[in-house]
Amino acid sequence: MKTIIVVGNGMVGYKFCEKFVNQSQNKEFKIIVFGEEPRPAYDRVHLSEYFENKDAKALEMAPRSWYEENNIELITNVRVTDVSRNSKTVTTAKDAKYSYDYLVLATGSSAFVPPIKGIEKEGVFVYRTIEDLDATMNYVAKIKSEGIQKKAAILGGGLLGLEAAKALIDMGLETAVVEFAPRLMPRQLNNDASKSLQTKLEALGIEILLNKATQQLTGDNFITGMQFSEEETVPFDMLLVSAGIRPRDELAKTCNLEVGKRGGILVSNDMRTSDDAIFAIGECALLNSMIYGLVAPGYDMAEIAVSQILGDKEAKMPTAIDMSTKLKLSGIDVASFGDALNENDGLEIVYENALEGVYKSIIVNKEGTSLLGGIMVGDASDYSMLHQIFLNGMKIPENPAQLILPAIDGAATLGDVMDLPSDAQVCSCESVTKGQICGVIENGEAMDLADVVSCTKAGTGCGGCKPMVADLTTATLKSLGITVKDTVCDHFDFNRQDLYKIIEVKGYTTFNEVLDNHGNGGHGCELCKPLIASLMATIHADTANKEYAIQDSNDRFLANIQRNGTYSVVPRVPGGEITPDKLIALGQIAKKYDLYTKVTGGVRIDLFGATLNQLPLIWKELIAHGFESGHAYGKSLRTVKTCVGSTWCRYGMAESVSFGIELENRYRGIRAPHKIKGGVSGCIRECAEARGKDFGLIAVEGGWNLYLGGNGGANPRHAELFAEQIDNETVVKYLDRYLMFYMRTAKPLQRTAAWQERLEGGLDYLKEVIIDDKLGIAQDLETEMQTLVNKFECEWTQAVNDPEVMKRFNHFVNSDEEDDNIAFVSLRDQKMPQPWV
Repeated sequence: MKTIIVVGNGMVGYKFCEKFVNQSQNKEFKIIVFGEEPRPAYDRVHLSEYFENKDAKALEMAPRSWYEENNIELITNVRVTDVSRNSKTVTTAKDAKYSYDYLVLATGSSAFVPPIKGIEKEGVFVYRTIEDLDATMNYVAKIKSEGIQKKAAILGGGLLGLEAAKALIDMGLETAVVEFAPRLMPRQLNNDASKSLQTKLEALGIEILLNKATQQLTGDNFITGMQFSEEETVPFDMLLVSAGIRPRDELAKTCNLEVGKRGGILVSNDMRTSDDAIFAIGECALLNSMIYGLVAPGYDMAEIAVSQILGDKEAKMPTAIDMSTKLKLSGIDVASFGDALNENDGLEIVYENALEGVYKSIIVNKEGTSLLGGIMVGDASDYSMLHQIFLNGMKIPENPAQLILPAIDGAATLGDVMDLPSDAQVCSCESVTKGQICGVIENGEAMDLADVVSCTKAGTGCGGCKPMVADLTTATLKSLGITVKDTVCDHFDFNRQDLYKIIEVKGYTTFNEVLDNHGNGGHGCELCKPLIASLMATIHADTANKEYAIQDSNDRFLANIQRNGTYSVVPRVPGGEITPDKLIALGQIAKKYDLYTKVTGGVRIDLFGATLNQLPLIWKELIAHGFESGHAYGKSLRTVKTCVGSTWCRYGMAESVSFGIELENRYRGIRAPHKIKGGVSGCIRECAEARGKDFGLIAVEGGWNLYLGGNGGANPRHAELFAEQIDNETVVKYLDRYLMFYMRTAKPLQRTAAWQERLEGGLDYLKEVIIDDKLGIAQDLETEMQTLVNKFECEWTQAVNDPEVMKRFNHFVNSDEEDDNIAFVSLRDQKMPQPWV
């Protein structure tokens, strides 16, 4: 048995192992993997998600058990310090020696830290590993505890730097990106695209400082600022360095392998180094005189190394490597492919919509017959198909501008995914072709999207190809005459829209009626029960109290459960307007029940730390002071955020507060496929952030501009301009129709943004339905909405007045005792849950 030692357990090192164990000859080899970090390989592409969930396990490529099951010896938290080519051994920092037949260097890269005076000061961090992020977050918590607004700088305006900037903004720091170049992402974007991206980032609150050469960091022991010139010093409380990468080639130097003048282990296109027994893959490898900082080429390198070790001498990396990328950058679509910067003197076609924050450009040859490259900022929905057209040299329209202009009447301009050649690479991360995706369906291995992903791994890397994988799956199934079912679960052979019509037409009022008459037996599940509960609420204006057993846990107790088993109390504050008496009442109640108190971004006051048995007691007092449920726990309207408008603001063009309150009171309690948020801004300064909401209004000369289909969250999206200069009555009419149409037709747990994006015909079709009444259902939609408005009841008022409902607010079904496992610690004169160990 031969031994392969892999030094480096990052994404590419792991991919080598995964590809190797999938080969039939793998039993002839033993693999030993060394990783410097204390954990198995994890997904660095989505590293910024760790800022949100702090869950390292969620980023894991595979657990330790996977390595054990595949007879791979994984040695973590150990650094290999030396390689002896003569004896074919590696030595660790603990002086342990291991012999190899083949050595694979997958040491990756390290963060480049420029030699700036003062860079060693406290408060300076890099953005590379989970430990780096932990250190960053701990320092943020430390400086924020001082109680004054703090400001952070990001050194570097590339991919990781901009991701880090959004994370620091989300952590409550003022944030600025400092970039040496005259534009952001200079390797991927041209000047105009960079300006478009800059505008969108500035709208998120990120300051952009371009053309800045940092001379030194100020401060004694810790950073207090950055000096760019003798006259310009900007104060900062911390610095996160994301100024590029440097290949980790130090092991190669210990054994005199050839390295590049500027670093990187020199390899040929079979991934061999200057020693035939040693391979280098990923960001440590210098191939074609380049270091490739993308995961897809690294995965391809891993596959070539596997093939070469197993005897396939014909396996080689191509001379030209596709560096196309598509990503969500701080929630903003950014993509580039081919000759994006037009370095070969092609013809450029540009589409820009500054109002929507969209910039697109494509490069075509001088004859206008082939696509050479392109850039997209703000909307990259067509990237996958454009990328395929470029890769496969497919025919383009006589007027190439149609490739990036908005479709007219919903007509497709990019062709059908089934027009792609069989060898078109759909998933570059896993090298999966259209033929492989269609093939696993055609031979019976896969019957749905989940099967396709399981069989081929398509979409499991960066995720950019997921829409195309889904489209190919659906199209292939339909071509085989297979009905593509969009059912809610195994208990029903219907999708959400079907169940909506069944309940509406039959008049069912309980879950069991629907299950007994239209289900497949059983008792229902966690998918269909909350779904049908939501439909009952949408159709009949039922509250969550009617059939509490089929509700999600939060709806069951009319409160959001927190991480230590306590609950939040969130009364509605329509439009953010609150009287002094009500404000005092909130303070008194929070003090009485010792609740953590916070003003939210959604113009409400949240009270945290209530035990289950305290909920009805607290709500009795709130209701007595005129409050009602804020539905923070439900898939329903949360808030309608407002600015002060013309009531107080000298710039205000309309009375935004009154109209915001009117809309919040109209749509409160209405259950939908997902939560809904609104915003009303009294002028174009947009203080209510209306364009980040499911529906938003901005006052202009002559009325309101109405925006629809925006959302925050993991995939933020700006709402689209739907109608201009309309009056209050028209706004309500359009919103009634829009929300009911959404509630009727969206999929379960689908936000308005995703629903609107996938709606056939897009925004133009939506205008035809809502404004022009193309389907002849406008009056029905208005009537249904008015019925729901008329039937509104505060479900907490119901609960506290119903002894049967009150019974469920006990910790234990057989005892009135409280849960004594709940523990708190002090934080800034308030309590917080005891941290998890």
